Amino acid sequence: MKRFLAAIALAALAGCGLETAGTAATGAAVKKQEIEQGKKTMEQAQQKINESMQLQQQSASQSEEK
Repeated sequence: MKRFLAAIALAALAGCGLETAGTAATGAAVKKQEIEQGKKTMEQAQQKINESMQLQQQSASQSEEK
């Protein structure tokens, strides 16, 4: 009887550990997705900055030619 109760208690504790591991894995996946989205946003911002700088350089070149 004691072994049976010990086995049940062990199974219950193992189940809690699995739930915790699953929650951690889900949290890690969400963080990874957030990081990837942040990288995309940063790349888009860098492209816009580069385009703006090119337009300013073109404008300055045109002003110097006149």
